[in-house]
Amino acid sequence: MSHNSRTRTGASPRTLGAVGLLCAVAGFFVLGIVLGPAAVVCGRLAMGRTPRGTRPVLPLVAVVLGAIDTVIALVWLTGAHWDGGGMM
Repeated sequence: MSHNSRTRTGASPRTLGAVGLLCAVAGFFVLGIVLGPAAVVCGRLAMGRTPRGTRPVLPLVAVVLGAIDTVIALVWLTGAHWDGGGMM
């Protein structure tokens, strides 16, 4: 058996994209500070493994939603709030 043949190990791009999307959606409800970056990483890995000429829609959605999760979690953790411009 030749050692020159390349075999790909690890998860497929479709699996990584699905895991990233699942992390992103779950991050809106619990642990957004952890699941948001995990979704971004999974989405980026899936984009890197997607063959040329195909549209990486699922990984792209995972990256965008994961970034939104992360920003929302950081805003919530820093205690930022908006007053609404009321009298008091």
